[in-house]
Amino acid sequence: MLRAVKDAAELERLAAAGAAAAATYEEILKVRFSGRREVDVATDLAALLREFGHSQVDFTVVGSGPNGANPHHEAGERTIERGDMVVLDFGGLKHGYGSDTSRTVHVGEPTAEEQRVHDIVREAQQAGCAAVRPGVACQEIDRAARAVITEFGYGDRFIHRTGHGIGVTTHEPPYMIEGEEQQLVPGMCFSVEPGIYLPGRFGVRIEDIVAVTEDGGRRLNTTARELAVVE
Repeated sequence: MLRAVKDAAELERLAAAGAAAAATYEEILKVRFSGRREVDVATDLAALLREFGHSQVDFTVVGSGPNGANPHHEAGERTIERGDMVVLDFGGLKHGYGSDTSRTVHVGEPTAEEQRVHDIVREAQQAGCAAVRPGVACQEIDRAARAVITEFGYGDRFIHRTGHGIGVTTHEPPYMIEGEEQQLVPGMCFSVEPGIYLPGRFGVRIEDIVAVTEDGGRRLNTTARELAVVE
């Protein structure tokens, strides 16, 4: 519990790491995706994280097209094509504290279905974040996000927990998952990252780090959650 609850100085460092991840995302939107391999974009992400002050890069997930339907996909040799949804998930350590964020972008204009799935995930992520407040059990964050996705008929395509703690490592307790009854207290920090994964087609995930405050929660990631269009 002591490690799960951060003091004011630790919260500042986590916010600074989150700001660096946000700056990385804003810059990656400017690079070309189409015609390049996933590993090439992942290399760009790692370089940007270091440029914005990270001493350690832990992961740079780039899941394009059908690869995005695997939430544990690692950037590979697939060439990104126009019309692809691309899941980006990246983070590491800055001044000893972690960053972790996910956004999904589209190469060219999305279809109506792709936009709708993204909108559902965004609504689910908002519901999860809105449920954060002291005294709430961790599983309630998972339930809030999952209820939205289930309502729209994609419940069986949300195939992982909603979140994990973050601090001096990028993955640590507490976990936002069904059955976790630990109650939130001010100073806890964790991810809220629902997703929808359609095998053989595409995936969508949106992730922010949230700090529990005295009366709710505060996002430490500040980038837009709309579906960004890249080239």
